[in-house]
Amino acid sequence: MDKITLNNMQFYGYHGLFPEENKLGQRYNVDAVLHVSLKKPGTTDDMNDSIDYGHVYQVVQQVVEGKAKNLIEAVAELIATRLLETFDKLEACTVKVVKPDPPISGHYDSVAVEIYRERKK
Repeated sequence: MDKITLNNMQFYGYHGLFPEENKLGQRYNVDAVLHVSLKKPGTTDDMNDSIDYGHVYQVVQQVVEGKAKNLIEAVAELIATRLLETFDKLEACTVKVVKPDPPISGHYDSVAVEIYRERKK
C-alpha cells in the first residue's frame, strides 16, 4: 500500500492525568502515516485525487490542541478516527503520539503510543 507520511508535527496541548499537565500543558509530537493509493494522483497530477497534507495537519491540530484527554492513547485514537472520517480516500492510518517531557522520573527521550486503524468495511 502506498503511503503519505507527515512526520513530527508539533503542537501544544493539555493532556494528562496530573493537574499540572492540564493547567500548564506541554509539547506533543505526532506522526501520521496515511495508507492510500497514490497511483491516480501520481498519473493525473491532480490534488483532487490525493489527500491535502495541510488539511491533515489541521485535523490533527484540532485534536491535540482541543479538549484534554487523560491518556495519549485516547489522543491517538481520536486522531485516527477523525482522519478516517474526514478523508474518504484514506484506507488506513498509523498514528504515533509522542510526549517528549512527561512528568515521570527517570532518564529517557520521550514516551509514545502508536496505533494502526483501518476503515471499517
